[in-house]
Amino acid sequence: MYNGLLFAHSYLRYIVLILLIIVIITSLTGLLHKRPYSALDNKLSLYLLISTHVQALLGLILFFVSPVVQFSGEAMKNPQTRYWLVEHSTAMIIAIALITVARSTAKKMSDSQAKHKRMFIFNLLALVIIVAIIAISGREFFLFR
Repeated sequence: MYNGLLFAHSYLRYIVLILLIIVIITSLTGLLHKRPYSALDNKLSLYLLISTHVQALLGLILFFVSPVVQFSGEAMKNPQTRYWLVEHSTAMIIAIALITVARSTAKKMSDSQAKHKRMFIFNLLALVIIVAIIAISGREFFLFR
């Protein structure tokens, strides 16, 4: 079970990253070219939200079944254990919150430019956090594991 969850979580990150980059690019082009916020923009942000929350659910399950995550006082002394216990999970929760807030608040806005701007800024911040925390892990970014 653990290996299957880890495999799904590892590969779903690429879908999340691709959708995140697509949403950022479409938001930026919409903002720069002053185009209306379209149904495609809405669907892309919805797919990003869904994939991000599925990724979060897989990560949450892994958090409790992974042998790497240890709930002890000694865990904070080991940099690798601390990374998975605190740093990775905290940063990803912040990134997921940014993506969720971007979508939920943009949905309520009536001005297309404001929607594009909100989607661009919040999702760009989420992307920076995700890429930074993956880089901090010391793992290869494009390694499939």
